[in-house]
Amino acid sequence: MGGPVTIAQVDNRRYPPARASDRADAERSPSQLCRPHKACSTFHVDQPDSFIGTFSGLRFWPLDPDPAKILIEDIAHALGHLCRFGGHSSKFYSVAEHSVHVSQLCLPEHALWGLLHDASEAYLVDLPRPLKLLPEFAPYREAERRLQRVIAVRFGLQPDQPASVAEADDTMLWIEAHSLLGSLPLEAIRGTRPPFEITDPLPPVEAERLFLRRFKEVSA
Repeated sequence: MGGPVTIAQVDNRRYPPARASDRADAERSPSQLCRPHKACSTFHVDQPDSFIGTFSGLRFWPLDPDPAKILIEDIAHALGHLCRFGGHSSKFYSVAEHSVHVSQLCLPEHALWGLLHDASEAYLVDLPRPLKLLPEFAPYREAERRLQRVIAVRFGLQPDQPASVAEADDTMLWIEAHSLLGSLPLEAIRGTRPPFEITDPLPPVEAERLFLRRFKEVSA
């Protein structure tokens, strides 16, 4: 396994682990991911092998996240190699490149939140929105929400996603769907043409580097 991409002068100590009070939402037991009267899987979170190995070589438990093990290099690498739309786009288009666009479209004061708005997908993968909204995926949505809040606190952000980030995310869905999908999801259908198109998406390594450069810009 190769070593992680590094950023010059980025000091992870600037982002201390969350305080106990801030992590209260993330410390519920795995069984609380689901309502008691509904059968669902908790992904065997109680098992010692229920971790994933990250790019940097760490063991990470997505359903019991340790903020100290959330590294920007791991997030950038995973999102750079993760294709939007479940891989069904006409060209490879990474979640990392999408995230950079969102960080540029949202309010400047929310740019870091915009860059990291899909950071949980580095550990839980990207589930297309139509599937994610199904009742059967309620445990996934809860796990994603809890992990995303821990990531936000890890990087000194407010725990809840700002409205400008959600708006920018929807705008990028509109642009990306018109550029890269053969059929449009309902939320991407609008009465006007997108302001620009995605014509030459970056390959994984370049998308990863772009994500890291943007992180350095907005976290300075």
